[in-house]
Amino acid sequence: MAHKKPIRVLIIEDSEFDARILVNTLRQGGYDPTFRRVENAASMREALTTELWDVVLSDYNMPEFSAPAALKILQDSQLDLPFIIISGGIGEDVAVAAMKAGAHDYLMKGNLARLAPAVERELREAAIRTARRCAENALRESEQRHRLLWENSTDAVVLMDAEGRIQFANPVVEEIFGYKSTELIGQEFATLLAERVRPEYLEWSQTYLQPLDVRSKRQPTETVGRHKGGGDILIDVGFNHLELHGSSYLAAFIRDITERKRAEQELRENEEQFRVAREIQQHLFPKASPAVPGFDIAGISHAAEATGGDYFDYLTMLQDRIGVAVGDVTGHGIGPALLMAETRAYLRILALNREDVGEILTRANRVLAEDVGYERFVTMLLVSLDPLKRALIYGSAGHPAGYLLDASGRVKRELKRTGIPLGIKPDTVYPQGTEIPLESGDMVALLTDGIDEAMSPDQSIFGIERALEIMRANAGKSAREIVDALFAGVREFSHNTPQLDDATAVMIRVL
Repeated sequence: MAHKKPIRVLIIEDSEFDARILVNTLRQGGYDPTFRRVENAASMREALTTELWDVVLSDYNMPEFSAPAALKILQDSQLDLPFIIISGGIGEDVAVAAMKAGAHDYLMKGNLARLAPAVERELREAAIRTARRCAENALRESEQRHRLLWENSTDAVVLMDAEGRIQFANPVVEEIFGYKSTELIGQEFATLLAERVRPEYLEWSQTYLQPLDVRSKRQPTETVGRHKGGGDILIDVGFNHLELHGSSYLAAFIRDITERKRAEQELRENEEQFRVAREIQQHLFPKASPAVPGFDIAGISHAAEATGGDYFDYLTMLQDRIGVAVGDVTGHGIGPALLMAETRAYLRILALNREDVGEILTRANRVLAEDVGYERFVTMLLVSLDPLKRALIYGSAGHPAGYLLDASGRVKRELKRTGIPLGIKPDTVYPQGTEIPLESGDMVALLTDGIDEAMSPDQSIFGIERALEIMRANAGKSAREIVDALFAGVREFSHNTPQLDDATAVMIRVL
C-alpha cells in the first residue's frame, strides 16, 4: 500500500465541522494532511508568517472574513500558494471574478469529489511555476545550479529540443521509467509513452513550442507511460516552454499516478458499497411505531458515514405480545447489512412460532453461527411486552444494557446481558426470561453503543450517564420526544462531528 502524501493545509473556515470534512476528503484522496483552521485576517497573517503551507482552502463568506480578503492577504505576502475557494453556494459571476482576481479554483461544499484532484493539480502547477522561476534564476547565475534544481526535483523532469529529442533527464526518470539518463539522450520523448497514446502527444505537444502570443494553454494531462521493462504506467504530464541561449526547449514534468488512481478506484468501490449497504439498512427499519394498548413506543437509527450494522424492529409475537428488538452487527458495509437482514428475517419467523425470548435467541443463534463463522457476530436485546399484564420479559445476547426507569427518571433496573452475542458458539443456550412488572410512567430505554460511545471533537465520550440525564429531564414527554431529545443531546455534544458507528435508540413508555 502506497504511503499517503504529507500536505500542509491552511483552512480559512468558520465551521470546525466543515474544516474536518475537507481534511477527511483529502485523506480519502491519498493525502496525510497537517492543518490549521483560521477565520479572520489577523489569524491568517500570523499563520502565513509563522508556518509553512502547501495550499490554502477558503470558504467564501464568513462572519469576520471572506475569500477575496484572504486572497489579497496571500498575494500581499508574496507566497505562491494554491488558493482554492470552497463555498456552500456562490454564483458563477462571483466565482469568475474570484478566479480573475487570482484564485486558482473553486468547488461547491456539496460536491467535494474534485477536491483531491484539484489540490494535486494546483500543487503541480505551483511546483512548475517554482521550477520555472528557479530555472530562470539559475540560468542567470549558472547552468550548473539549473541542472541541480531539476536533478533534485521530486517529479521526473525531461528537457527536449524543438524536434522533441531528449537533452536532459533527471534521476527520477529512471525511478519511474527504468531508463538511465544516458540511455534517453537523443531519443524522442514518445519513447516514454505507451504506443497507443503517442499520436495524440505528437499532435498537441508542438503547441508548447509556438511563440507565446499564439501558444494555446493546456492543463497537465493524464496519460499512459511505458516502462523500459514493458509495463504501462499511469502518469500526469505538464509541459512548459523555455528559452535557453536563444533556443526553444520543452520541459516535461512527470508524476507517476498509478497508485493514486488505484486508490481512487478503491474509494469509488467503497463508496458504492456503503451506498448499497445504507440503502439495504434503511429499507429494513420499521416504517412506523406499533400501536400497542398501554404503551407509547418510538425508535430512531442514525447511520454513521461508513454505515455500520445497527438494527431495530417491532415483532408480532404469540399471546398478543409485541416484541421490540435492538441489535448491532459487527463491521461496516454490505456484509453487515446483509447479516442484519438475515437476522431480522429469523427473528420475525421465530417470534410467530416461539413464545419465550430465550428460546428465540437460542434458535436464532444456532442458525447464524452456521452462516457467519467467527469473523462476525450480532449483539441483540429482545424485549417481549405483554399489554394485558403490563409486564415485560427480555433476553440479551451480549448487547449493552437496557434501562428501566420510573416516572421520575430513577433507574429501577438494568436489562443486563443474559448470554454472549449471536453467531459465536452454535450450542449457546439463552435462559428463559423472568417477567418484570411495569407501572404507569415507567420508561424502557434500548440503545446501541453508538449513543454511549459518541465522541466530541476533543475525543471525549458521551457516556451513558449523559443519556440517562436527558431521559430524566424529559420524563413525562412522549416516547418520540424523548428519543429526539436524546439525539439532539448527542449532536450538541459531538458538534456534528462525523461518527464512526451507527446510533440507535428505542424508547418504550408505559401509559
